[in-house]
Amino acid sequence: MKAVFFDRDGVINEDAGYLYKREDFIWTDGAKDTFAHLHNLGYAAFVVTNQSGVARGYYTEDDVNRLHRWMCEEVAEAGGKIEKVYYCPYLEGATVAAYDRKSSWRKPEPGMILQAFADYDIDKEKSFLVGDSPRDIEAAERAGLDGYLFSGGSLKTFVDGILKERNVDGAI
Repeated sequence: MKAVFFDRDGVINEDAGYLYKREDFIWTDGAKDTFAHLHNLGYAAFVVTNQSGVARGYYTEDDVNRLHRWMCEEVAEAGGKIEKVYYCPYLEGATVAAYDRKSSWRKPEPGMILQAFADYDIDKEKSFLVGDSPRDIEAAERAGLDGYLFSGGSLKTFVDGILKERNVDGAI
């Protein structure tokens, strides 16, 4: 399968800093349309996000999972699909002892992407990642994917540009 991996904060939603409540979630311009368009083109969409707010004691994994379920439902209502959300709650030196550890899932480590490769039959050559920081791009590269740095504006326009660059049929 061909896939697109997305960082969450700063790509799918405006980065509000340690976001865990849906009432604080603001979609980036074109985000829901992006998921619908990719779904129509046969891409599986994945989210890979560091969530150190759990390790810092700002919110719980239940809060993260609740927000992600809501986010996936919103995308589905818009005609798209998020195949799976992978997140890393760990942080070295964390306030919450249970989450104080080094993790191969914490970007720039590629663990979340590699787990998706293990869980799904993903064609790396036809797949890519969209992130908003160098650590996202580094994680993609370490996993053998092309990474694209999103710096704001319309996510749909940005992703369409990537699809055109990659000569994907159906790019607008």
